[in-house]
Formats: sequence, structure tokens, C-alpha cells
Amino acid sequence: MAAGSHIEWTDATWNPVTGCTGVSPGCRHCYAARMAARLQAMGQPRYRNGFCVTVHGDALDLPLRWRKPRRVFVNSMGDLFHEDVPLEFIRAVFDVMARAPRHRFQVLTKRAERLAAVGGQLHWPPNVWAGVSVESNPFLYRLECLAGVPAAVRFVSFEPLLGPLVIRSLDAIDWVIVGGESGPGARPMREEWVLPVRDACVEAGVPFFFKQWGGVSRRKSGRLLQGRVWDGLPRAMQVIS
Repeated sequence: MAAGSHIEWTDATWNPVTGCTGVSPGCRHCYAARMAARLQAMGQPRYRNGFCVTVHGDALDLPLRWRKPRRVFVNSMGDLFHEDVPLEFIRAVFDVMARAPRHRFQVLTKRAERLAAVGGQLHWPPNVWAGVSVESNPFLYRLECLAGVPAAVRFVSFEPLLGPLVIRSLDAIDWVIVGGESGPGARPMREEWVLPVRDACVEAGVPFFFKQWGGVSRRKSGRLLQGRVWDGLPRAMQVIS
């Protein structure tokens, strides 16, 4: 359950867990759900359950086989902190990540409450980063959940950004990603929603990464914000070799 990635801020994906259920409006047009349905129709055995939460114990050791250092997005096709993923399996994933210090693992979740609840029961080596997805103002509380997680890098992905945000503090955040929704039914993202986030990052000295405007065609919509590319990365990501 691994593949190279077309996601601009990572090198590869690793999916010891597949499947998820929606928790907020950002899930409405989930690309992973569409992909899982496609793979199930193609007879891909790992997606025989479609987008139901499924753990894949046989995929756990894949990062240990990769000799070249990679930036690894953990569970692009699911959510490691889904309530149906046993804590014992989460610990097994963290054990593998600790045994592969040459890689940087980027763990992103919308289930910030569970991340906060079990984060203190997990060993967070310096190569494992914790992130939360936030799509609109009602879900900014996820940043507060993330703040107490003892990860070396804490990041937030405002994608898909669906409305204006009132960000009061980025004190506990090491990296910010912003992106619009892409694919069928994509909801538009406005520049006036993005610029205050960018400005808050600049003021706080937090690296800002603008991923995409979104829309049906990512290539046509592009990545320029006010005429330039914003590719800010946390220091730990810059030095990987």
C-alpha cells in the first residue's frame, strides 16, 4: 500500500489503513472515496471492502524496505485516527515509523479529538509529524487539539478551504498548507480567504505552502498566489537528503 505521490508537499504515500467516513463538510467530495470505488470496481483486492475502514497488517513494513529517504504521507486513502482503527494498530504504525528514521512521516487527520486523546500514549520520534485538516471557521478547534501533541512538527492543512478563517494564533504550528478543492463538484476558493492566512503566517514566521486553487482541472487553475509560488517548508523538511 505505497505509491509515488503527485501531492506537491510529499514524495510518497503509505496506506496501512484504507477507508474512512465523513466528519465535516470538507469530506463531501472526498477524492479517496472516489478512488476507492474505482479500485474496488477494478477488482483491486485491498479495496474489496470499498471505502470501509480496513487495516492492512501486511503493509506495515513497507517503509523499512525503502532505502532512499522519502517524505511519506501516511494514509492518503484513510485516517489513521479513525475511531474504528484499534489503538494497538496505531501503535504498530508508530513503531514502524520509529524504525525508519531516514524518512519523514506526515500524519494528517480530521479526527483531532482522537489525536489529542491518544497522542500522549504514543511515542513520537522526531521524524513523525502531526497534522490536522481544517476547512472552515467552525473547525479551527482542531488546532487547539493539535497544540498538545508532542510531535516535532505540527502542521495544518486548510484544504479544501471553504470559507474565511479567523485565526487567533499560530504559536503551536510549524507549517501551514492551503489549497482549494479539486475534482468533480469542486467548490470554489476565494483569494480573500487565502490572503489573511498567508499574512498570518508571514507575521508569525510560519512557513506557508500554497498547494493549488482547485477546480475541475488542477493544471489549469495553477498554484500562483498574487503572481508567485509559495513553497514554504518546515526546516526539518528542507534538510532531508
